[in-house]
Amino acid sequence: MGVPAFFRWLSRKYPSIIVNCVEERPKECNGVKIPVDTSKPNPNEVEFDNLYLDMNGIIHPCTHPEDKPAPKNEDEMMVAIFEYIDRLFNIIRPRRLLYMAIDGVAPRAKMNQQRSRRFRASKEGMEATEEKQRVRQEILAKGGILPAEEVKERFDSNCITPGTEFMDNLAKCLRYYIADRLNNDPGWKNLTVILSDASAPGEGEHKIMDYIRRQRAQPNHDPNTHHCLCGADADLIMLGLATHEPNFTIIREEFKPNKPRPCALCNQLGHEVKDCQGLPREKQGEHDQFADCPLTSEQEFIFIRLNVLREYLEKELTMASLPFTFDFERSIDDWVFMCFFVGNDFLPHLPSLEIREGAIDRLVNIYKNVVHKTGGYLTESGFVNLQRVQMIMLAVGEVEDNIFKKRKDDEENFKRRQKEKRKRMKRDQPSFIPGGQFSPQALGSGNRSSPQTISNPRQAAFEMRMQNSTPSASPNTSFTSDGTPSPAGGIKRKAEDSDSEPEPEDNIRLWEAGWKQRYYKNKFDVDASDEKFRRKVVRSYVEGLCWVLRYYYQGCASWKWFYPFHYAPFASDFDGIADLPSDFEKGTKPFRPLEQLMGVFPAASGNFLPPTWRKLMTDPESSIIDFYPEDFAIDLNGKKFAWQGVALLPFVDERRLRAALEEVYPDLTSEENRRNSLGGDLLFVGKNHSLCDFIAELYKSSTTEPVDMPPELCHGIQGKLSLNENAVLPDEAVQSPVPTLRDLTQNSAISINFKDPQFNEDFVFKAVVLPGAKVSFVTHRKPPPVLKPGDWEKTNNNGRPWRPQLGFNRDRQPVHLDQSAFRTLGHAMSRERGQPGSGMYSNAAPLGAYQGNPYRPLFSGQPQIPKLLSNLRPQDSWRGPTPLFQQPPQRYDRSSGAAPLLAWNRMVQSQNAAFQQNQYQGVGGPMNYPQRPEDRLDRGRQGYGPGRPYPLPPPAGRYNWN
Repeated sequence: MGVPAFFRWLSRKYPSIIVNCVEERPKECNGVKIPVDTSKPNPNEVEFDNLYLDMNGIIHPCTHPEDKPAPKNEDEMMVAIFEYIDRLFNIIRPRRLLYMAIDGVAPRAKMNQQRSRRFRASKEGMEATEEKQRVRQEILAKGGILPAEEVKERFDSNCITPGTEFMDNLAKCLRYYIADRLNNDPGWKNLTVILSDASAPGEGEHKIMDYIRRQRAQPNHDPNTHHCLCGADADLIMLGLATHEPNFTIIREEFKPNKPRPCALCNQLGHEVKDCQGLPREKQGEHDQFADCPLTSEQEFIFIRLNVLREYLEKELTMASLPFTFDFERSIDDWVFMCFFVGNDFLPHLPSLEIREGAIDRLVNIYKNVVHKTGGYLTESGFVNLQRVQMIMLAVGEVEDNIFKKRKDDEENFKRRQKEKRKRMKRDQPSFIPGGQFSPQALGSGNRSSPQTISNPRQAAFEMRMQNSTPSASPNTSFTSDGTPSPAGGIKRKAEDSDSEPEPEDNIRLWEAGWKQRYYKNKFDVDASDEKFRRKVVRSYVEGLCWVLRYYYQGCASWKWFYPFHYAPFASDFDGIADLPSDFEKGTKPFRPLEQLMGVFPAASGNFLPPTWRKLMTDPESSIIDFYPEDFAIDLNGKKFAWQGVALLPFVDERRLRAALEEVYPDLTSEENRRNSLGGDLLFVGKNHSLCDFIAELYKSSTTEPVDMPPELCHGIQGKLSLNENAVLPDEAVQSPVPTLRDLTQNSAISINFKDPQFNEDFVFKAVVLPGAKVSFVTHRKPPPVLKPGDWEKTNNNGRPWRPQLGFNRDRQPVHLDQSAFRTLGHAMSRERGQPGSGMYSNAAPLGAYQGNPYRPLFSGQPQIPKLLSNLRPQDSWRGPTPLFQQPPQRYDRSSGAAPLLAWNRMVQSQNAAFQQNQYQGVGGPMNYPQRPEDRLDRGRQGYGPGRPYPLPPPAGRYNWN
């Protein structure tokens, strides 16, 4: 859902919903990569039943990544998608179902946003290419140095749309991928896999939600199923809450803002294309050994625990003294509904509601104040009570004027602080910074290059003195072409050098009186006194609210409906909406794939369409040529960046589009007709699955009628099965669509068409928690909550957010280091020569380590001390005597009958000497270890000898020495 800043707001307000993923990495042995055994227990200490993949969130970063070089061809893109799915599967390890959903043909309401995105992407791509060529020519004309321009075709991300050859090939590749994993991966052995490719209509996440709704309505559904949904869109959080499943988790990539991107011309970091000067690349390392090393790390994943979010919302939404019975599930539905007002993929957000300004908190407070008067909740199972919504919206309208004024004040205060910050930075800037060999070097591990040896320091110092003695020009001094100051005096500063940044003109001025009249005149080109038009806008917006909520809770109410305006009305205009109808036309059908391409593609992406269809986009005589403008305006609408603005594109008239396409439909080939048809879902199982034999018998019987799927054979999943013409069958080879991957000559997987359980069009899916869903099979009671009483108060008192639980295991205890572990790390951590204790841990004892008992007993499963040193490099290890537990075993005389001493036993017997004698006395120390030269010098690091008479530490209690 297009809700900017929603996830950031949610994670800051409710911090305990986030858990970092624990990921087991593949290992390498003799250059051979050993994959992770996903049949073993999940390292996150939780077992998931179903994993749902919103595939478009995987396809886009794999085909045109922003933080690494793009794949060279389509085959590399497919392999990248396979590896991404493998990584997610390794983290989640589902035990029952893997559901892979690709966006199919979307409802008409969504197509408007898709059209805007694709027109923008095409326009921005062309502008970026032109800018790149212009800057390249300017740099080369000045004698700059640029790498040779690569001759490759630009990947048009618009091809990730249903009906294109790319999406058809992707579906073939995924069918091969699923068959390969079912044959070779032990973690897939008993898994049911459902693939809903781009031929099946509907958005990916909504196809997943439709599957969950329909399975929940079946008598064999397990109410304690643990769902995990992968995707980065904010609407997945809303959709997960709308299912009312108590065990629902979302996995997504951890968002890291301001990630550096290399310049598209010189491939160097630190500047954009427009600022590129063609300078030679700086040396990376002493021998330039880091020149080709990628600077980005692999993206990490996080979990969003919706069960914890439900606990937060229960605290926030619980209200006392209500005139009706409080129902937490109904209040969650109202909260989801109110979030639609701040923006979604189908409606523009109200002008007075911005998430960054606390719009959701404001709505919740108004809701809790007004709900006593409404007499009930705003929604029920996806249907809206407009009379109660009107009361909420009019309450928002009463404070609209104050919201606009406060927004203006906040903007002015921000500008003032930024201006003061720039002045302060200029004032505090040092007057002289040494350069060359004496230039400042960044400290820390991020500085890869080692410090260079100073050569001829006298000459370098002389040159710096001479440079510093040269009189500097004033900021207003102008210069001639040869670099000397111009006698003519100063010149006018450029706009980019000024303290004030140019801003787009705001003709609305919402903070001034008359804002409503100016808004409707500027945005809709009508007078605010035109009551009839305003009612039309409000009616369309209210229809949109009802349609969106129905879409989230019941499925698509109408494939044809859409909001026919670019802007939203004001909250104060929602007067008299209680009597507006909220029904939609029944029996509507989705567009066909190629028809949708004609509705959302710009003319620049017409190469993905048949030739005669493409001509309709460019031919001046075309009856629909006005649908495809070469250029269009972007209204910033009070924002700062173009991507936040509104693309003012004409809306597609469905009747005119279909009439124009009727003339070119006969030109389609058989392959294009196949890609233009609507398809369904495919179900895959392996030979070890209990459903495999049942499906094999269906193919042997060659039945033509759909057959009910036995729920007892497939974890309670129900639906209809029908034979597939191009099925994956046992003992039949599966051809690889990727040349670099091998064919599956010994296949044992099988596939078949799958269709969800069907219901009447008037059937209502109840938005309730299913009976028995919160009951634990072991304790037969409600599982303990994650949040503790102090979590809510501390978070809402602007205190430091407290995270009460790390990971999914409630009983996991944090690892503590006792005194001996600190002492071991003090020896092991690297330290620079001449800098005593410069590492994280020094050789000295921890503060207060020997007063009282500082030890904390280890819990079961806690890693032991030797494990701390497993990843240390040899050069980082020792500056002093080797610890006893790392000494090689000493030889002993078997004939003497003396038993060998284990490493820890030797430590116990020698600890008196170890702590009471000077470890560095003599040549070899108390244990005859040769003393290192640097240890003979007094560098401020003392042993535990007579100079520091510490008493013996008390026993840790972890080991039984007897």
